[in-house]
Amino acid sequence: MSLPIDPTELSEEDIGEHRVTLAMDHEEAVEFVRKCCEETGFGIPVEFSPAELLNEKVAADRDPYYVLGACNPNVADKALDASEKQIGGLFPCNMIIWEQEPGRQQVYHVSIMRIARLVGMAPDDEEWEDIVAETGELVGECFERLRAKAV
Repeated sequence: MSLPIDPTELSEEDIGEHRVTLAMDHEEAVEFVRKCCEETGFGIPVEFSPAELLNEKVAADRDPYYVLGACNPNVADKALDASEKQIGGLFPCNMIIWEQEPGRQQVYHVSIMRIARLVGMAPDDEEWEDIVAETGELVGECFERLRAKAV
């Protein structure tokens, strides 16, 4: 199977990639990311620890790894309509926090809105571009707050 796009040609901007390293313990980082999300208009309707699940189910011996499923309801509502409901397959907008080493946490995010457009789940039109811009601004604000505590 060949891919419809060449992933090696995609930039961080193409996929809306953000990352920052925080100098704090894992639980503190999860709470700090949650606070930054909430302060910038994202709720957290879903969260879980893949590390805990995998460590329990398959003895994976994973370091702390946590997913905060962030959502801005106004943007999500517009995105569902504009994508003929397909964007729901990528909901929510995940903020990932993993432990690089004790006391250092990586926070990572990619834009589901940008990825949906790249793979044809969302239209490549002005309405979708507005949605991408709005979510980009919100995520940008969130990462500005995160960077205030960055290493």
